[in-house]
Amino acid sequence: MTDTEAERRAHAVARLKQQRDYYQHVVVFVLFNGFLIVIRVLTGAGFFWPVFPLGAWGVGLITHTWDTFSPNSPSERRIRREMDRMT
Repeated sequence: MTDTEAERRAHAVARLKQQRDYYQHVVVFVLFNGFLIVIRVLTGAGFFWPVFPLGAWGVGLITHTWDTFSPNSPSERRIRREMDRMT
């Protein structure tokens, strides 16, 4: 394997691990918050209190989604534009 191929492989492995971690996060989010909703339904409380952990954790999940699936490196166009601004 060449250095370039080894680097690409390492990058691919890192991306796959990042995606696996993201999907684990989604599963835990759904299971835990589903459990809270079941508790709320069984207790018959009037106010839908699970909205607080759903909202707070949802913000974290959204940022994790952005981090996992957004482009990791800037496009050549954005690099050129930034270089032009610096001069």
